[in-house]
Amino acid sequence: MSLFWRNFLLLAGLLLLSVLAWFQVFRTLEQEPRALQSAQGLASLVNLTRAALLYTDPIARVALVKTLVDEENVRIAVREPEDIHRPFEPNTSGHRVAQALIERLGPGTIVAREVNGFDGLWIGFTIEGQNYWLLADPSRLEAVGGRTWLAWLATALALSLVGAVIITRLINQPLQRLAQAAARVREGDFDGARLDETLPTREIAGVNRAFNRMAEQLARADADRRLMLAGISHDLRTPLARLRLEVEMGVPDAPTRERMASDIADVDTIIGQFLDYARERPTVLAPVPLAATVERAVAPYRPRGDVRLRIHVPEGLQPLADAAGLQRILSNLLENAVRHGRSADGCAVIDIEATAAERDIALTVRDHGPGVDEALLPRLTEPFFRGESARTTPGSGLGLAIVRRSAERMGGTCELRNADGGGLAVTVRLPTAP
Repeated sequence: MSLFWRNFLLLAGLLLLSVLAWFQVFRTLEQEPRALQSAQGLASLVNLTRAALLYTDPIARVALVKTLVDEENVRIAVREPEDIHRPFEPNTSGHRVAQALIERLGPGTIVAREVNGFDGLWIGFTIEGQNYWLLADPSRLEAVGGRTWLAWLATALALSLVGAVIITRLINQPLQRLAQAAARVREGDFDGARLDETLPTREIAGVNRAFNRMAEQLARADADRRLMLAGISHDLRTPLARLRLEVEMGVPDAPTRERMASDIADVDTIIGQFLDYARERPTVLAPVPLAATVERAVAPYRPRGDVRLRIHVPEGLQPLADAAGLQRILSNLLENAVRHGRSADGCAVIDIEATAAERDIALTVRDHGPGVDEALLPRLTEPFFRGESARTTPGSGLGLAIVRRSAERMGGTCELRNADGGGLAVTVRLPTAP
């Protein structure tokens, strides 16, 4: 789960619990007092109506009843023993008001929501042994309806989610910019990795300032490293070139001359591997035709009698890779197989196979040599590490390290295993070009 969704869900859950807690507090502190207030008003109405009917002249009672209907929307009716009434359901506002009314008017009071099939707020009371019904306006008991509560809850939840999105974006955007700047630094683009140091948030501005100082120091170190590598390449390869010229011209013995020239070539190759591993060339990812790249890599080995190639790379496969980096991967894998993967007859049999999956392309280079001890397989891609069998052959121990590093810079992986039937198999997986 990304940081954005984690923070969003946490904030949304917190706000939802807050809304529910607020609703419960409202029910406790608002609905109960409102029910008691309604009961008190209805009790006062019943007591005043009872007193008015009790002390009013019988002739004037008709006018009083008419006034109650017109002014207070209250009707008076005689309660018969055969009247059928239905009380309010439990856990409703009407039931709470009814209980409060009974407590105030006495145990003989009846509060119903329906009498003889007629809905309303019916209150039964007694005047001098005569039973009456008082029909009050049922709107006195009306509470906020379920749909209204649902609408307000949805509105509050929507506003809360919008606020959660805004807060999460404010937290997440600086981290995204920092991750993008770190990726640019990894690719060597130090100038494009500068972050804004004038942000109003003091902590984020401090992080950006520290990152910019770090990027500046890395840029200076990278410039020094490039200058040093250029000096090494010039200062070492120039004497090697002179030494090879002297060997070719000054050593009369042909076998000795060939051995010395081979040693000089090995030293030059090792220097080249050091420089390839140390340089940080910019990686340009683009669709690369795999079959043509493999054919260019194996071209130097086809005329050799001690190398036998078996290639199974379908046409049309195009990984998303850096062309120069992929060429370097194949060259190092082939050179490693030729040096360390010879069979008992001294011939290097190399299988090159490519298969396409849904999201990546697997390129496998396998030799038929003695293989490698399983305990040493994880360490073969470490810089300068060489197995016991490889210590007697020329090399720097950087070939597979360069392969792994180049594959990872192109968004791929490098896997090593001992193949069935003997030999080392190296599989490089690269993303498929869209």
